Amino acid sequence: MKFMHTLMIILKFNDSLVMLTIVYPILHTSKYKISILQVFESTKMSHITALPSFGIVCSAHKVGRKGKKTAPKNKTSKDTMGFSSGRKEIWRCVENCGACCKLAKGPAFPTPEEIFSDPSDIELYRSLIGPDGWCIHYEKNTRTCSIYPDRPYFCRVEADIFKKLYGIENRKFNKEACSCCRDTIKVIYGPNSKELNNFNISIKDSSSALSTGV
Repeated sequence: MKFMHTLMIILKFNDSLVMLTIVYPILHTSKYKISILQVFESTKMSHITALPSFGIVCSAHKVGRKGKKTAPKNKTSKDTMGFSSGRKEIWRCVENCGACCKLAKGPAFPTPEEIFSDPSDIELYRSLIGPDGWCIHYEKNTRTCSIYPDRPYFCRVEADIFKKLYGIENRKFNKEACSCCRDTIKVIYGPNSKELNNFNISIKDSSSALSTGV
C-alpha cells in the first residue's frame, strides 16, 4: 500500500460546476498540483477550488507482475528547464534561497502528521512555525538559518534521512532531493523565479564538475 494524496478540483463554468479527482504520490504532491493549476491559470479559469485529502490508496498506479510501478514512457521533464536529463544530477543547497524554511507550505504538501511517526517530531516541527508560516529561526534579510549547525534532523537533506522519512533508497537520493527542491521553490517563489533558475544552474554546474572530474 502507498500513501497518496487525492486532489479534488472544482471548476465553475458559468452556472455549472465540474469536479475532477486526481490521485498522486505524497512525495511529489506539489509537482502534480502545480502543473494542473498552471494549465487552468493559463486558460484564465479563475474559479478553482482545490480540496486535498489523505488516505491509503492501493490501486492508484499501474502495477506490473512484481508489484512495481510502471515507469512513464516520456522521461522528458520541464523541471530541467532545458538542461540535459541524461546527466546524473547531484543535489546541493543553494545560497539565497530558503524555500525549505517555509514550513507551512499549504495543502499541496503533506502535513507533519503524515510525515512523522514520532509525536515529538510533530510537536517540534509545529513549534518552529511562525505566524507567517516561515521557520522562526529563518533570517529573512540574509535568507539563512540562525541555528544551522544545530538544526533538527528533518531539516537536513541527507540520504539516510530521506530513507527514514520518505522510504527513498540511497541510490535515488540525489534525483528525489533535486525534485523536491524544485517543487518547493516553485510553490514559494514561482515557476519562473530567479531562485529556481539559480538552483538549476547550481545543480548543472555541480553535475558537470562531477562528470569531468573537476
